[in-house]
Amino acid sequence: VQLVESGGGLVQPGGSLRLSCAASGFVLSSYAMGWARQVPGKGLEWVSGIYNDGETYYADSVKGRFTISRDNSKNTVYLQMNTLKSDDAAVYYCATDYARPGSNWYRVKGRNMFYWGQGTQVTVSS
Repeated sequence: VQLVESGGGLVQPGGSLRLSCAASGFVLSSYAMGWARQVPGKGLEWVSGIYNDGETYYADSVKGRFTISRDNSKNTVYLQMNTLKSDDAAVYYCATDYARPGSNWYRVKGRNMFYWGQGTQVTVSS
């Protein structure tokens, strides 16, 4: 059972990136998915989520700039990030409410979200 994040990189302030999370070993369409981020030395911050019915939610810090989406046919979830700021720099993790034993987790909107991938680094700098 895997979550593989990709798409991070170095971008200038105001730029855009699209993160991808490819899931394997479970059917993504049956579960809520989400993204969280972490800056070294700081706590995990949830960023966004999408339920299996397509309803989405966002942290206030990214609302209006980030868009989460899912392609169930590809078992993949995306995070389109626009108008990036230096505060957005972090390692981004893909998460799901599929409870894989031994995973890290956080709680958001009354739901436990689990993450176990390597994450993808986003650097915002001029």
